[in-house]
Amino acid sequence: MRDCFCTINLDQEEVYRTQVVEKSLSPFFSEEFYFEIPRAFQYLSFYVYDKNVLQRDLRIGKVAIKKEDLCNHSGKETWFSLQPVDSNSEVQGKVHLELKLNELITENGTVCQQLVVHIKACHGLPLINGQSCDPYATVSLVGPSRNDQKKTKVKKKTSNPQFNEIFYFEVTRSSSYTRKSQFQVEEEDIEKLEIRIDLWNNGNLVQDIFLGELKVPVNVLRSDSSHQAWYLLQPRDNGNKSSKTDDLGSLRLNICYTEDYVLPSEYYGPLKTLLLKSPDVQPISASAAYIFGEICRDKNDAVLPLVRLLLHHDKLVPFATAVAELDLKDTQDANTIFRGNSLATRCLDEMMKIVGGHYLKVTLKPIIDEICESSKSCEIDPIKLKEGDNVENNKDAPTIRTLTLISKTIQTLGSWGSLSKSKSSFKETFMCEFFKMFQEEGYITAVKKFLDEISSTETKETSGTSEPVHLKEGEMHKRAQGRTRIGKKNFKKRWFCLTSRELTYHKQPGKFIERKDAIYTIPVKNILAVEKLEESSFSKKNMFQVIHTEKPLYVQANNCVEANEWIDVLCRVSRCNQNRLSSYHPSAYINGSWLCCQETSENAVGCKPCTAGVPADIQIDIDEDRETERIYSLFTLSLLKLQKMEEACGTIAVYQGPQKEPDDYSNFVIEDSVTTFKTIQQIKSIIEKLDEPHEKYRKKRSSSAKYGSKENPIGKTS
Repeated sequence: MRDCFCTINLDQEEVYRTQVVEKSLSPFFSEEFYFEIPRAFQYLSFYVYDKNVLQRDLRIGKVAIKKEDLCNHSGKETWFSLQPVDSNSEVQGKVHLELKLNELITENGTVCQQLVVHIKACHGLPLINGQSCDPYATVSLVGPSRNDQKKTKVKKKTSNPQFNEIFYFEVTRSSSYTRKSQFQVEEEDIEKLEIRIDLWNNGNLVQDIFLGELKVPVNVLRSDSSHQAWYLLQPRDNGNKSSKTDDLGSLRLNICYTEDYVLPSEYYGPLKTLLLKSPDVQPISASAAYIFGEICRDKNDAVLPLVRLLLHHDKLVPFATAVAELDLKDTQDANTIFRGNSLATRCLDEMMKIVGGHYLKVTLKPIIDEICESSKSCEIDPIKLKEGDNVENNKDAPTIRTLTLISKTIQTLGSWGSLSKSKSSFKETFMCEFFKMFQEEGYITAVKKFLDEISSTETKETSGTSEPVHLKEGEMHKRAQGRTRIGKKNFKKRWFCLTSRELTYHKQPGKFIERKDAIYTIPVKNILAVEKLEESSFSKKNMFQVIHTEKPLYVQANNCVEANEWIDVLCRVSRCNQNRLSSYHPSAYINGSWLCCQETSENAVGCKPCTAGVPADIQIDIDEDRETERIYSLFTLSLLKLQKMEEACGTIAVYQGPQKEPDDYSNFVIEDSVTTFKTIQQIKSIIEKLDEPHEKYRKKRSSSAKYGSKENPIGKTS
């Protein structure tokens, strides 16, 4: 039996990991991770580990999906076979290389060719144990009878080393000197030579770690005496060899991946206007927003951007009211009201997730944290009891099942008025006995009062002493704020906690409401800007700075996704602060000057504009251009169904008799075929106009990124 967990990696950088499932060869993780990808990547990888307390965790196998293939798996639940993990194949990054072939005349009058190898730089090398690596490169000229090797200097603590080192290799010919303008190496000789670059991490006292290699045949200089390009690092040869391996098992994944190109705001005006008019359209089924929800294949993907856009412009409540009235109109049985997966129920569900998120965190997070930290079983279903367990003992208090039973209890209490004391009133008979524990007058009164309050339209007066909203917490490294005894400021691991009132860090994690041991506190109202920090400042990746009324706080996150999430949430919570900065320093103030602009004054005005603007009168952080772009993308994917809906409107308008082919449009809700037809025409016209700038962008991207450039390195497959 194994104690398994799974990690999610962008190339070699771990961004998330699941909980450990103990003593199982078929672990069921059932965890969802949603995140923005803040940088370019080649592979999205999933590693399965066997947890080891005393030694290093054992990597059982991996699933690596190329970025170009993610769209093929998006929205599908798929079993992937685990592949063996070979350290020689775990590579990422690219190398900038220049080759030249020069002609030299030796002292005895013979002519030789000199091969000049200029290794300029690398970019995107992996982190080693969470930190930037200490890379160096070996440069070899390899042929049938030679293997000349040279080595660069070690660059300390960087994933983007600038080598700028030149190496010379001679290719000697025993022919006499002749006065030719160019001496050409014979084809049979040049075909056998190649330059090999190997990247390594300097291990100092331990073994060096292989980072990748590339091989460039010298015959690239056959037509030109100079060659310069970016190359992707490749696995070592023996990391690619196919060998028969044991069955490592498989991993079931459900991946949803989207990639959108957001145009300037003016392009989205017509589509936004048409969608925002939806609540006023009669009937509501003829509105653009309703049609959008009808035709999209994945209803859940469609509803989220629509709800966020309408909510941003205070149009969601009238739209949800209108579609709910349509649901009520079509309901045949009162017991099934809002029980289906309709547009109305999905809109309400997404709205509650967005608006009610803070409320749930304040009311439920401390309790759920306590449940997750406890291993006590509360199973009351006799069928699912483990050997030795007792129902009566479990009523006093694994985690997922505990939360499931709590949700069942809450659902049952919410249906208080419609339930009787008989077992037939319960979906699960075992809940009947459990339910009797709550049949006391005090519980009944409290539940009824709660239900009355949350369903009341009257505005409640706030006490003014509400608890702060917990937003985010986690372990990161921060740079020391004060002076140290030896004069050098170091980085320490701390537990950060952000609420709606303050940002704090502590030595130990704990429940944020109960914590009184903060080492340092920054009130949210004092935050002036939150921005990324250049890697060159401290030779560390994934750094950001919290600029406030005192000295900037420099923080290093564990990965690029975590850094992006912290910057985003800090910007959102402080974006309406007064006196926010309009410019900042992208590098640190070290040894009496700013590294970015060399200004000597610590109070000098920033040299770069801040990235986060300050929108007025905003309650929920929504990028409406991005949401509209997502709606446009979903419209383009659903054009075939939109066309069928248009044809259905034409058929209904022309032929008023019985529908001869109901399968073509019987699933569409079309109350007014003429109005719906006009709306569809408007949608198609707007989508066609938006197609033009998107097509220009695609052509520009494909033509501007020259093969061998940094954006399109040699070795990249599409």
